[in-house]
Amino acid sequence: MKIHESAENYLETILILQHRNGMVRSVDIANELGFSKPSVSIFMKNLRENGYIVMASDGYITLTPAGRAIAETIYERHTLLSDWLTRLGVDPKVAAEDACRMEHVISAETFAAIKAHVQSAAGKTDKN
Repeated sequence: MKIHESAENYLETILILQHRNGMVRSVDIANELGFSKPSVSIFMKNLRENGYIVMASDGYITLTPAGRAIAETIYERHTLLSDWLTRLGVDPKVAAEDACRMEHVISAETFAAIKAHVQSAAGKTDKN
């Protein structure tokens, strides 16, 4: 399965919920994203069949190494872009919404350049 924006969002949500709650079930994902339980179940089946998650017999979901790598990449992009936009003066809610859209379409090269710039700017601010 080619990873599409929706799959990236699901994987990122699983990662966030694992950090927040420890364990994740489909119902937790449905509640977090505001989707129906049947829709989430279908998507979990697709992610499982493509090797991005493992679902235990008790219904708990774990990211595979491949799923975790994608989730962590998307989460890093979201966090950095959201923080950066907020520091530029964008309302935090708007920044989070824009970051959510940007994180899926930005190239690795462009993200790396933005990340280096943000880290460089933060270093200059810390020294002042």
